[in-house]
Amino acid sequence: MAAGSYMRQVHICEVGPRDGLQNAHHRIPTEAKKAWIQAIAAAGVAEIEVGSFVPPGLIPAMADTAEIVASALRIGNLKVVALAPNVKGFERATAAGAHKITFPVSASRAHSLANVRMEPEKMVEEVRKCVRLRGTKGPEIEAGVSTAFGCTMQGAVPEDDVVRLAVMLAEAGVDCVALADTVGYANPAQIRRVFRRVRGEIGSKLEAAHLHDTRGLGLANALAAFEEGVRHFDSSMGGLGGCPFAPGASGNVITEDLVFMFESMGVPTGIGIEKLMEARAHMVAALPGEPVYGHMALAGLPKGFRAAA
Repeated sequence: MAAGSYMRQVHICEVGPRDGLQNAHHRIPTEAKKAWIQAIAAAGVAEIEVGSFVPPGLIPAMADTAEIVASALRIGNLKVVALAPNVKGFERATAAGAHKITFPVSASRAHSLANVRMEPEKMVEEVRKCVRLRGTKGPEIEAGVSTAFGCTMQGAVPEDDVVRLAVMLAEAGVDCVALADTVGYANPAQIRRVFRRVRGEIGSKLEAAHLHDTRGLGLANALAAFEEGVRHFDSSMGGLGGCPFAPGASGNVITEDLVFMFESMGVPTGIGIEKLMEARAHMVAALPGEPVYGHMALAGLPKGFRAAA
């Protein structure tokens, strides 16, 4: 890597209010969720995935998403993101005013059927319909290629399938594509290889990495993605997260630790770690008894630590 290339700023999207809460053991009250999101934004996080427009019967924790979006839209300089699994969810998210809507498009056929009740190719067509519905105006559309590095239901996911699906989504007209290690199977060599292959096919439309720390490789994988040119990362405060329809899919990469890693490397994130820890306190208070994780929370900042300029 060229000298000085580490100094480019990274962009972190906090997904705890969506991915973190959808599989949590405890429900967080709506008002507490609003206060938590406000605290996250106050720490300098510029993009937050605040919820998903899925049937409340499937994921009750997301039943208040429209109200949460409305509250988040009142926060200045915040990109408000919501997940949608289909056209109906997209229409609800658009009506609510979300700035960006992300679709989960699984590379694993077994996971796709369990998660969205559609095969991957059918899900691509669903995304294509939403791009057409949006037209020239409307929210940004992101497609996240789920289980891009393996699946607890299917096992290995061929890299060729991941590349093919990313190309189909780019051709469908999405604004950007993310690769997601939904179940925490990835390793740094695999991350480098798959991101490099997909970027070779769709170029700058490959934007983000959505990583899980299920087996302790979340930060190592984030660094590998960074070294492959990725500058947008999803993460979840306290390491909350996991897909309810992917057995064993626990633990997103931890926001506090990810921010510390980049800032200690001299890579600016725009996020204040002390304020981030205050936001974490909001979350812990609102989710009594919920398991939360993070080395920063246990050890604190090193003596004399200075954040990136």
